[in-house]
Parts: sequence; C-alpha cells; structure tokens
Amino acid sequence: MLYKVSVSFHKDHIEIIGDYIEIGIMVKPVKGEANLEILKKIAKHLGVPKSNVRIVAGEKSRDKIVEVTQ
Repeated sequence: MLYKVSVSFHKDHIEIIGDYIEIGIMVKPVKGEANLEILKKIAKHLGVPKSNVRIVAGEKSRDKIVEVTQ
C-alpha cells in the first residue's frame, strides 16, 4: 500500500489517517538519518519488518510517498 507522508522535525509523533501519515521525528535530516528513522517508526507502528517499508518518492523532501508491503 502507498502512503502520502508529511514529516515535521519538532516533536515526536505519528498519526495515520487512511492513506496519509503525519509523522514527527527529532532526528536531524543529515546523511539520510531522518529517512531511516521515518522507516523504522512507520514499520514499528504498522507491525511490519523495516525491510517491508521503502520510500518511493520524496527522499529529500518533507513530503514523501512510502510503500508498505505485508
């Protein structure tokens, strides 16, 4: 399933509404560390392995498309 993801960097939270995920992380967007944190957080929240979550578009943007496979 594809999700539209909006990222903020000031507080730690995650909210999923249909195919939209609003996620907040405290990790700075340096050398892909923020993207890794986003993938881990989504995988944990949905109860799937991290390897089943990948960024399809928007790797360097606050707005991303993420694919999650079961």
